[in-house]
Amino acid sequence: MERIRDIMTNDVECCTLLDNVYEVAVKMKELNVGAIPIVDQDKLVGMITDRDIVIRGVAEKHPGSTKVEDIMSDKLITVTPEATSRDAAKLMAEHQIRRLPVVENGKLVGIVSLGDFAIRELTDDQAKQALTEISEQNYNGVQH
Repeated sequence: MERIRDIMTNDVECCTLLDNVYEVAVKMKELNVGAIPIVDQDKLVGMITDRDIVIRGVAEKHPGSTKVEDIMSDKLITVTPEATSRDAAKLMAEHQIRRLPVVENGKLVGIVSLGDFAIRELTDDQAKQALTEISEQNYNGVQH
């Protein structure tokens, strides 16, 4: 069975606690991504998604100059590079998340997303089922 190390994206663009919401949004646009990890000296401290910006930022009338830590998610679900693809898919399904930071000794070393699984031939039925559940939940309008 594949390890996350084999399928994760290694070169992850991040922002820091010094960045504001506007800067994160610009980086998302430039990179065409929906989530940016937030690090403090290479240590993962949060994640901010386009949905966080809308729900916790714009909808609550926070300006673009708002600090990222005011709207980022800091209760993170992570995985190690040695975890199996099955374990990662199970975590993603249980927590209804599409992106899973890969952390080693507190340091962000990569990220794995639903897309990373989609481009691979998954032979594990449980992993396929977990990913199907995430997609169905989100397709039906339930976003977490």
